[in-house]
Amino acid sequence: MTCTVIAGAFWGDEGKGKIISYLALKDKPDLCVRTGSVNAAHTVYFQGKRYALHMVPGAFIHGNCRLLLGAGANIHVKQLLEEIRLTGVEDRIGVDRQASIIEEKHSIQDKTSAHLKGIGTTGWGVGPAIEERVRRTAKLAKDIPELKPYLTEVAEEVNQALDKGKRVILEGTQGLLLSLFHGTYPYVTGRDTSAAAICSEAGVGPTRVNEVLLVYKAFMTRVGAGPMPGELSKEEAVKRGWFEIAAGTGRERRSAPFDFELAKKAAKINGATQAAVTKLDVLYPSCKGVRTYDELPAEAKQFISEIENRTDVPIVLIGTGPRPWDIVDRRK
Repeated sequence: MTCTVIAGAFWGDEGKGKIISYLALKDKPDLCVRTGSVNAAHTVYFQGKRYALHMVPGAFIHGNCRLLLGAGANIHVKQLLEEIRLTGVEDRIGVDRQASIIEEKHSIQDKTSAHLKGIGTTGWGVGPAIEERVRRTAKLAKDIPELKPYLTEVAEEVNQALDKGKRVILEGTQGLLLSLFHGTYPYVTGRDTSAAAICSEAGVGPTRVNEVLLVYKAFMTRVGAGPMPGELSKEEAVKRGWFEIAAGTGRERRSAPFDFELAKKAAKINGATQAAVTKLDVLYPSCKGVRTYDELPAEAKQFISEIENRTDVPIVLIGTGPRPWDIVDRRK
């Protein structure tokens, strides 16, 4: 069996969609299970198109990959159905019967609840939907007629695939510093975002995981409120080329230089066995499009080595551009 968990190191926006799209084309996984909810988007560039996916797993670009949404996911039905049509995956996507549903009332609560003001939520309704699930009053996927064609038992499918030695990717969303437990509380999301939680939401036991691939970005970004060590002004971020707009919400991202102590914390809590660094070409423009380690400039190599030394985790994938194949693959 080969089971790889993809987790984010900081506040999301690390480029997990890019890493997943590369692994989909290079490793050709048999299954990809997305966890989390609609309040995070993974950006995938494929065949000249840009996809900002809130629900459909990023590995959709590999045509033989079975796509699943785990029992721990929160489903925004309208968004899911739109993305299924957009990506043309009607015949290979499944939704766990016990995945919970985000209703319109949850979005309204998210935008108007007094206790959420200032937190910086996306307004999708994820937090209120999770609250309702904890109260045991939430609707589940099995209660929604439009989802009937896609219903399945995700944990059963995934574990059977692992029993048969198939390749599986567990696709996490957001990043560790948005974890309800390990993040910058109260400026966090409504769930745990660690690798352990990704496994739990998908229904995969920790002993079945082969690799935990932690994704860093060459600099840090976050949307919404909350602390951010070393935060730059918008003007300075623009000057450095670090200013970004969130793919899923259109909100401006705050930015700061890479923080090695936070990187070390993320590696430890996630139990990372490997790591990826994306957007190295933004930090070092001469890296753009490079696909071999030897071609990287000396300062870029020094930066990668420092991350490895400070976190004790090998950097096996290095993103050098937005397209799936713009990557340095150092895996054996």
